[in-house]
Amino acid sequence: MSLKHALLGLLSEHPASGYDLLKRFETSLANVWPATQSQIYTELTKLAGSGLITVAAEGPRGRKEYALADEGLTELRHWLTETRPQRNIRSDLLLRVFFLGVLPPERARAYLAQLIEMSEAEHEQLKQLDAAIDWDDDDLSVYGRIVLEYGLRFNAMRREWAEWAATQIK
Repeated sequence: MSLKHALLGLLSEHPASGYDLLKRFETSLANVWPATQSQIYTELTKLAGSGLITVAAEGPRGRKEYALADEGLTELRHWLTETRPQRNIRSDLLLRVFFLGVLPPERARAYLAQLIEMSEAEHEQLKQLDAAIDWDDDDLSVYGRIVLEYGLRFNAMRREWAEWAATQIK
């Protein structure tokens, strides 16, 4: 996935400014595809330059509202249906677990305890996000909730796995 496709997807619902898109990232995509303000604005400039989005309106202090162009919708649909998702196989977290044997057992268990805490904290953050969002029946709400549920279940699974892994260390 790319930031390009995330922005095209958000703009498929309705036009938005860079600031609006940044806030949408913070409340809906941060757990699957985080982006900074500078990354978003740089990508919006590229998308507008390539004709995938248009500047629908300009406001005070240079505020621009972007809208999805027909070419952008075509690209988004192509990405969704005709390209295979990339499987991210690198995991710094699991690479460290693989080499925990070089540490004394208590330090290895302490690392796993940190993973448990991290999983619990991320799970709690997602629960708070879920409670803070005024969900409705639009596509971004429906599919956003599905993605949020993945994050909740993933963190619960990682916590449970780390608890089990700690019991395996002699």
